[in-house]
Amino acid sequence: MFDAIAKGFRQAKNRLAGLTELTEQNIDTALREVRLSLLEADVELGVVKAFLVRVKQKALGEVVRIKAKSAAGESVKVSAGDVFTKICHDELVAFMSSDGPAITFAEKGPTGIMMVGLQGSGKTTSTSKLANYLKKQGKKVLLVAADMQRPAAVEQLQVLGKNLSVEVFNIAGASPIAICEAALAEAKKEKYDVVVYDTAGRLAIDAALMTELEEIKAKVTPENIFLVVDAMIGQDAVKVSKGFHERLDLTGV
Repeated sequence: MFDAIAKGFRQAKNRLAGLTELTEQNIDTALREVRLSLLEADVELGVVKAFLVRVKQKALGEVVRIKAKSAAGESVKVSAGDVFTKICHDELVAFMSSDGPAITFAEKGPTGIMMVGLQGSGKTTSTSKLANYLKKQGKKVLLVAADMQRPAAVEQLQVLGKNLSVEVFNIAGASPIAICEAALAEAKKEKYDVVVYDTAGRLAIDAALMTELEEIKAKVTPENIFLVVDAMIGQDAVKVSKGFHERLDLTGV
């Protein structure tokens, strides 16, 4: 996927090789290469269109800026390829960044983080990595093994938690909702800073999964709901994100 994108950007830059001026025509020519590479890499069409619009607007703005400098008598030496590449880079970074805080912390009591996603997306591993990150920030973290669907999910989180010296909460035979409620009570009692709920996934979004997650959300009211997505599923990531966001109001992916 990344090779296809890199190849497309190289070809776009080659289209502008030797040119010292960006024009709407050569910008469109370069953008066609970028568009093809993004689609080849299975990037969702709506995302591709939005990205190309931003790049073109920025590039046309650069054309106006350079012309204004030239009209003012300033000497402007540019490589059209370099300018275009930098614009693409800056917009990619902006496109994948967020202005808001990565994690919203509760003003009082433990901060709740609910980890959701499809089965096999790496949710449990990501949960442990997040716990490790928070622990390094000096936070007292409680991991909650609430995935009662996948065989060995609880054991996996317990092993990961033990390796990190992070407590893992679970009640054998209890429902995920009851486990999460009890974990929150335990976190308040033992003055944990953060509670991270590792919830169940499915092979696909279904009514039972979303209902369970909605009930957990209603009971523990987490400040954060993070969706874990496998980067290799391509444009399906957008569909999955929309599906979860419509029901849970995600705060991060």
